Amino acid sequence: MNRTTPPLNLVKLCVGVASIEELAQWQTERLETARKQSRNAQLFHTTFQTPKRQAELLDGGSLYWVIKGAIQVRQRLIGFGEGKKEDGSPCCLLLLDPELIPVRPVPRRAFQGWRYLTADDAPPDLGKGLGQGTEAMPERLRRELAELGLI
Repeated sequence: MNRTTPPLNLVKLCVGVASIEELAQWQTERLETARKQSRNAQLFHTTFQTPKRQAELLDGGSLYWVIKGAIQVRQRLIGFGEGKKEDGSPCCLLLLDPELIPVRPVPRRAFQGWRYLTADDAPPDLGKGLGQGTEAMPERLRRELAELGLI
């Protein structure tokens, strides 16, 4: 990629999920089920509205998940597709890289659908250090410290 501008991202509520671990488990189970049905199974999330800025999103962008009132994790966007929801209505498929990357928790109020998130407003990755610092803290503690404005 020859990126000249920072990537554009999406932010979305992760409804019904209480932790990054629960999201990982749910996505793993969903992907395994899909693979049993098709060799070309991909991890995706459905959304009613189709992003109009797809090229910008695919140039290094991610989907940032809001879990329990804070942006806590991201997944790289790898594509878009057309699909149908369980009720048969059309939807957009946000195709996702399976890797979940924890980020510095940032409080976020509830909203419907998704929102664009600029690189300047996106929280930094926690990284994969040697178990020291913020990334070694339990997820709940990170979230509480973020709510207090301490991290």
